[in-house]
This record gives sequence, C-alpha cells and structure tokens, in this order.
Amino acid sequence: MSGSGGTELSATLRRIERAAGTLATASVARMDETLPWFRELPADQRSWVMLVAQAGVRSLVQWLCSGGGAGEGTQEVSDEVFATAPQALARSITLQQTVALIKVTIDVVEEQVSDLAAPGEEPQLRDAVLRFSREIAFAAARVYARAAESRGSWDARLQALLVDALLRGDSPDVLASRAAALGWTDAPPVAVAVGTSPGGEVAAVLHNVYRQARRIGVEVIGGVHGDRLVIVLGGAAEPVAATGKLLTAFGPGPVVVGPAVPSLDEATESARAALAGYRAAPAWPTAPRPVHAGDLLPERALAGDAEARRRLRHDVYATLARAGGELLETLDAFFAAGGTLESAARALYVHPNTVRYRLRRISDVTGFSPLMPRDAFALRVALTVGRLDPVVPTQTLPPPTGKRSQASDDHRQSL
Repeated sequence: MSGSGGTELSATLRRIERAAGTLATASVARMDETLPWFRELPADQRSWVMLVAQAGVRSLVQWLCSGGGAGEGTQEVSDEVFATAPQALARSITLQQTVALIKVTIDVVEEQVSDLAAPGEEPQLRDAVLRFSREIAFAAARVYARAAESRGSWDARLQALLVDALLRGDSPDVLASRAAALGWTDAPPVAVAVGTSPGGEVAAVLHNVYRQARRIGVEVIGGVHGDRLVIVLGGAAEPVAATGKLLTAFGPGPVVVGPAVPSLDEATESARAALAGYRAAPAWPTAPRPVHAGDLLPERALAGDAEARRRLRHDVYATLARAGGELLETLDAFFAAGGTLESAARALYVHPNTVRYRLRRISDVTGFSPLMPRDAFALRVALTVGRLDPVVPTQTLPPPTGKRSQASDDHRQSL
C-alpha cells in the first residue's frame, strides 16, 4: 500500500470511524465470551480494556490515514493505544493476556471487514488490519518492557531501603510498610543471608536472586550494600539448605546465614548475626559454604561480637557452672591432657568411664561435644570468655539454647 493509502480508503475510513464504538463494544463482549480470566477481572480493569479497545479502533483509522504504516511515526501511533492505562494494565494483566485481547479485537474487526470496507476495498482493508495487528503487538511488548524496567528499578530501590532498615534495626512498622510495598507475604520462618555480591548492575544481581528463588519456592528480598549481597528468605524450612541452592547468585567467599526467626519483624536479629558471622568468617577458612552464623560463635566472639560473647558466656560457661563444678573441672583437665581421656582421668583421680560420662553431660547441656575439634574450640573460647567477663546471676539467665545447627546434634549423637 502506498503513502496515499489513506485517500484510497477514504470511504472505508469514514465507515470505520462511524462503527468505532460498536467495534469496541463487540470486542469486549467477545472477550467476555471467550476468555474466562477476563470475566473475573474487576470492573475498573474491564473498563480499562474497553478504553484500550476504543483507542485501538481510533489508532487504526489514524494508521490508515498515515499510509498504513508506510510512513514515519508508526510506533508513536500504535503506542497511543495503550496510553489510556498502560501502567494499570501492565500491573494487572500479563503480556500474554494482552496479546489474547489484541487477537480477539482483530478477529472481531476482520469478521466485519465486508461491512466496514467500501465496495472493492475489502482486500486492502483486510491486509491493513493484519499489518496493524502486528504493530499493536509490538507496541504492547514495548509498553510491558518499559513498565518492567521502571518497576525493576523502583523495586530495587525499595529492597535496598528495606535491607538497610533491617541492618540498622529500624522499628517493625518501618519494615512492615516497606515489605508490603514489595508484596512480601512474610511466610515463616524468616532468615537473612550475607555474602559477597557478584558485581555488576544491582538490578541484574537481584533478578538472578529472584529467578533462583522462584525455582525453589521461597520468598526473597535482596539488596546490595557495598560489596555485600544481603538476602532475606521467607518460607524456607531449612534456611541454610535453601541458601545453598542460591549460591550462584553470590560472588566468591563466605556466605553466612543468620538464625531463623518467626517473622520479618524479628529479622533484625538474624541480620545482625549473619553480618557478624560474615565479618568473622575469614578466621575459619575451611568453613562450609553456606555456614550458619551460630557455627561461627567462637570466631565472632574473638572478633568482638558482643552477642556471640553473651551466648558463649550464658549458654555455655554459665550452664556448665550451674550443672556442677565437676563439669568445668573435667573440661579443664581434658583440654590440659590434650584431649586424651585416660590422662584426664588420672589427673582427676577418677575412672575413665567417669570422664567419658561427664564429657557426654557437657555435650548434652551445651550442645558442644569436647570430642569434636570445632566444638572443642568453641568450648575453649567459652571458658575464656566466661572467666574474663562477669557472669549474670544464675536466676536471671535465660534457659540454655544450645548450639545452633542440626549438625551439632548429629555430633552429639556420635558420643
């Protein structure tokens, strides 16, 4: 069709203009009849579709007047179809659904070509409608791409603000409002993981996190702070195992997972532990990846983490002191003997079985086994911290929580 296509179809154009309202109404009626999901849309969203359908017919007339796509300005004309409610449509209706709506509208127009076209102009109009439908499909793709880009940038900023609020320990109300804006469902339990960012565009980093999280069925909110990638996980029964499936989203180096908490309101506790563990992780080069922050208690205590020192002092040293002086005495003798049970028994003037029983008791009450190298290291640090720091009186101590991860329970069972 030449650039004079508008004048060639002048009679047809007048007919289409007069039938614009009828075509839009017929198109929406056909959508209601053939698309089950369209019938379930709220009234306001259905009205948006009606506006878009009407704009589509007007745009067809303008497109034909401009030469049927032969001239310049084709993108601008077709994009105007979605100018009535592009953001609303992009939020509530998927691109695939939008293409289905376009197809229904084009089908309705094609069915009425014989009534719309002036005598002898039916082939030209049918061909023009087909090419116009292609332009509208491209326009829809552009609208959704722009909306996704804008939404991605905005979401990235919101996520960064939420993660920053977590790290600062802001009030639960602040966390809840920012999480709600991101569509966070707060599926328990919630845990925070910290590792090195892989670098590059923040939006690309977070997109990779979300893509992998969808595959394993967990909720995530992420943020890049400096060279660190911080991820909040929700709905993962085993946060460490879930983080293990997201490792490719992190850069090289340690990845530390904080303790699981019931909701986002309490996630600051998990974030603090994960950050403290991340800072202390270089002291344990052979640590698992990912590693639970609780497994890094001794390194965290040596690095100056007050919470780690408190836990070792209260949950380990003070627990041993309450359980009876012979446990502390036995642990000192066992370490002094280089971990040799018989030598410790001779130093204590007791039978080796008595030492063996007391070591098992130490494991039971603290969650750390003196026979396991990592646990023995934690116990040594706990003894040191407990004797350097003043111990809270016994009656005010919280009940011992023991060690953090299931791995420690498995170690205890081996005794």
